[in-house]
Amino acid sequence: MTRGMRDGYKGTGPGAMTPDGCAVEVYTRLPVGNEPDVIATAAPAGAHILELGSGVGRVTHALLQRGFTVTAVDESAEMLEHVRGARTICGPIEHLDLGETFDVVMLASFLVHSGDVEVRRGLLRTCLRHVAEGGCVLIQREGEDYHTDLPRERVYPSGFTTRIVSAEPAGDGVRSVHAEYEFSGAVWTQTFLSRPLTREQFEEALAEAGLRVDRYLTEDRVWVRAVPMTAR
Repeated sequence: MTRGMRDGYKGTGPGAMTPDGCAVEVYTRLPVGNEPDVIATAAPAGAHILELGSGVGRVTHALLQRGFTVTAVDESAEMLEHVRGARTICGPIEHLDLGETFDVVMLASFLVHSGDVEVRRGLLRTCLRHVAEGGCVLIQREGEDYHTDLPRERVYPSGFTTRIVSAEPAGDGVRSVHAEYEFSGAVWTQTFLSRPLTREQFEEALAEAGLRVDRYLTEDRVWVRAVPMTAR
């Protein structure tokens, strides 16, 4: 089913879809990547992490296994039904205000590349609002080749394929990205809006929200550790 789909976003295939076109079942099938390892290098042992955009808990569950405490936030109740062992909160991330702070705030899944500038500003303000003194914000950016050299696919050992088919200009610096997820017996697609950001544009967006880069955590600069501008 498809409920409340945003303009410019679309998802096809069996099962529930989120407002940005993500198929819930796809994310129950996708394995976790290197995210937990990267996060563990930048977060204090036993930290309380606010995970913004947790989805079905692929990363959440791996972080719990590493001894972190996680509060998982997603706007999809269908996604959150799959999260186990973490406190869950359902609602739009850009408007979140829990009245509490966390050792680590995590904004993964390329959410910082929202096609809507106001949504991106809201996401980053949410990060700043919830990070504790001395804490950090961990952000996942798109890779530098994300919108180029397409189509591009990845075949997983278990036999399924994920594919970025195209990224077409959609006006005002935004691209309409079309992705496919092919499993045995089922195919899902997602079309979503993404705003590519150079390193300079990304850092300017952080500064506008009161954040600054502390360091890039990976050689490709996809993962970033940011801190409030006032932090020393």
